[in-house]
Amino acid sequence: MNETTFTNRQVVAISQLSQRQLAYWRRTALVIPSSHSPGGHARYSFTDLIIIRTIKQLIDAGVSIQRIRKSIKSLRQFLPTIKHPLTELTLVATGDIILVLHEGSAFETLSGQEWVFPVAELLQQHKSPGGINKQQDLFKTSELNNHLIKKAATQ
Repeated sequence: MNETTFTNRQVVAISQLSQRQLAYWRRTALVIPSSHSPGGHARYSFTDLIIIRTIKQLIDAGVSIQRIRKSIKSLRQFLPTIKHPLTELTLVATGDIILVLHEGSAFETLSGQEWVFPVAELLQQHKSPGGINKQQDLFKTSELNNHLIKKAATQ
């Protein structure tokens, strides 16, 4: 079964990034497209869209692009079994710090320093309806996302 892929134009419409931002992220390997067309054009998977959306949300929350890059690299070292940290882990941005909620604890992505605060309460919020969203939930069907996906598919 072939996975649906999205063109640059469709990704821009869905993610509300600029073409320039997306091209920069691709050129600097922050986001690597899952495949390419026979003509060499980037094609993004749904997982790639989740990664893009997660990065955008971290930036919107005040995290610098450099910190995001360093955090991804660090997470791959701390948690070698996690292949896609931005889609497999629950991340919380607080200022320019990214925390990871993993196996009942919270730790800072760069230092690995465990944060001691009511993690159980935060995890409960995460699991409750209306709580903190998981990265997988970022593209849950909503009228806006449905509209953007349909619009992008026709372009």
